[in-house]
Amino acid sequence: MAVTVTYTIPNISCHHCIHTIKMELQEVEGVLHVEGDVATKRVTITFEPPATEEVIKNVLADINYPVAEEAAAA
Repeated sequence: MAVTVTYTIPNISCHHCIHTIKMELQEVEGVLHVEGDVATKRVTITFEPPATEEVIKNVLADINYPVAEEAAAA
């Protein structure tokens, strides 16, 4: 079953950044769809096994687009 997640990636500064993220993530087995927004610095990824959030986050970190850590709820 496919899962959709949205991550904030502070290093996104232009459409080339989004293109790079799309190209890299689409090579991950199980990633079905990647969309990005430069203005909000957010990327939405739809994936299914064998892809996992951990694998996706590791790929993003490897290409210098690490996911922002969400602030813990008080």
